[in-house]
Amino acid sequence: MATLYGICGGSGAGKTTLAVELIRRLGTDRVSALAFDAYYRDLSHISMEERMQVNYDHPDSLDNELFAQHLSALRAGHSIEVPEYDFATHTRTGATIPVEAREIVVVEGILLFCFPGIHELLDHALFIDVPEDIRLERRVRRDVAERGRDADDVRRQFAEFVAPMHNEHVQPFRARAHRVVSVDEDLQAVAGEVVNGLPS
Repeated sequence: MATLYGICGGSGAGKTTLAVELIRRLGTDRVSALAFDAYYRDLSHISMEERMQVNYDHPDSLDNELFAQHLSALRAGHSIEVPEYDFATHTRTGATIPVEAREIVVVEGILLFCFPGIHELLDHALFIDVPEDIRLERRVRRDVAERGRDADDVRRQFAEFVAPMHNEHVQPFRARAHRVVSVDEDLQAVAGEVVNGLPS
């Protein structure tokens, strides 16, 4: 049976950075990675205009049922096929991405802890707790550099959707973490701590 490590925290907290460092230290022969972001619901049945009005920071936007099934399968040693999601059209492409079952699975997602059926599957839960102002500036830098977005629009979306959903569906579940990572901690050192606690 695989060991599942879940990394949760707000947008811009450093979840992916920690996940990548864990995988680097453990080696891809020992660990598989799974991101909750791949499980947005397929909205091909509604118009593009309607899709633009959807709150993608709300738990309802994610296919938590399929995600829980896939986590259970990986935990039991079965490989899965992750749906490929097109963020530009908010639809699934119909293609899938294979994720092999390995002894350790690193899972990350903003809303990872708010679903009881998912949180209970995690053997170790880490929450990266970073103040809102820092997360906002990180998100602005990322979205401008990597997604070509306007900085003011990123800030507007953050204030309108991201921050309220964080306060309602992310931060309250910090207490579900086995380990809270603070903003001033070195994520490489945290990854080392996690890896050192694993059986060799």
